[in-house]
Amino acid sequence: MAELTGSIFEFRLPDVGEGLEDAEIVQWKVSVGQKIDVNQAIVEIETAKALVELPSPFAGTVLELLAPQGSLVRVGVPIIRIQLIAPLVADGIAVKVVAERTEILVGSGPRNEEGERRGRAPRNYGENSPSRPSQTLNQSILVVPTVAVAPSTNRIIALAKPPVRKLAKDCGVDLNILIGSGPEGSITRDDVHLAAKNVLSGGDVFKSNADPSRESRTPIHGVQKVMADAMVASAFTAPHVTEFISVDMSDAMNLLAQLRAQPDFAGIRISPLALLARAMCLAVRQTPQVNSFWDARAQEIVTKHYVNLGIATATERGLLVPNIKDAGALNFKDLAKAIEAVIDAARNKRAQLSQLSGGTMSITNIGVFGIDTGTPILPPGESAIICLGAIVNRPWVVGSEILIRQVTTLSLSFDHRLVDGAQGSKFLADVAQLLREPLQLIEQ
Repeated sequence: MAELTGSIFEFRLPDVGEGLEDAEIVQWKVSVGQKIDVNQAIVEIETAKALVELPSPFAGTVLELLAPQGSLVRVGVPIIRIQLIAPLVADGIAVKVVAERTEILVGSGPRNEEGERRGRAPRNYGENSPSRPSQTLNQSILVVPTVAVAPSTNRIIALAKPPVRKLAKDCGVDLNILIGSGPEGSITRDDVHLAAKNVLSGGDVFKSNADPSRESRTPIHGVQKVMADAMVASAFTAPHVTEFISVDMSDAMNLLAQLRAQPDFAGIRISPLALLARAMCLAVRQTPQVNSFWDARAQEIVTKHYVNLGIATATERGLLVPNIKDAGALNFKDLAKAIEAVIDAARNKRAQLSQLSGGTMSITNIGVFGIDTGTPILPPGESAIICLGAIVNRPWVVGSEILIRQVTTLSLSFDHRLVDGAQGSKFLADVAQLLREPLQLIEQ
């Protein structure tokens, strides 16, 4: 441990796990001039997986915050400068000493096979993100690409070569509102020509003088970007089939009302979603194919003999699908509690990486928005997802009578590589039957 009291340090964004390359600065927990202690939380970041608080590996005084809130920062880029007032103990954390003797104690972040950091296309990494080459212990050079960011607006300046920029200027095209089709997202001459053609034809999408009050732009990154990429990959990889069935939920709703009145269920949020989750866990025993994974690399179908049940949850950060590990081993009461716990964790930014990965099948509940039904997209790596629609009063034939009953529509999307029509139909029919006779869900 080196005694470095009095030195000025730049704390670099570390790789918090799984080779992630960047993170968003969500909230600074400290301010300039503030004294901080060892292990004090200094910043909350959002990676592509979860929200994480970073602790300080040393005590000192904050001199400068190098990345504004809301900016996207590469792993290895300095984010805070601190005057040290205590010895450094920082194994695993990348720190740069700003002094006459430059000393990098530890490197961090994803590396390529040659031991150097991988380059990446410039993105919105904040006003102070560009870093200087620095020397690591093994003398390898860390070079972070220069990032083009408008200093006053913290907005990306388009990645384009000088001839393309001149062409855009001559054509009256604003590069900053184009999506590049070239390498690493760079803007090409063809992109500019297409934009110019749009302007000449009367379109206003690419006009540089468009009224900014008529549109707004939100950076796509973090969980939202990962979810979008995953859904696109799933939609164009797994051949989706969706089937529908209407279910009389009257007895199920009566059962829930009875359970809510029992002391054993006091304080537990039990809902139709919990009943559906339990029904899926029981029905999968008869049709295990819906709980499988297509391993393209090994050219094998992997059938899971356990259920990690994903619960699609709308949050401020976008759609998250935390899953309940071994949900099939839980009784109805414990499953209801587990659903409540993962939903609360996701909505309150406490979902762990382990909860957001490893799901085997999922539920999405659009009924809470008053929607009757939908065709859900499979989460990547899963072979079945059921969508729960709104439960509404409808005329329903019971025996020889037409009665008003509480009815919902379930839709099941499945991967046709793994599940054929008969298997998918049987699984959905079994789930529906369990909901029609809900006592089975409580007793088993």
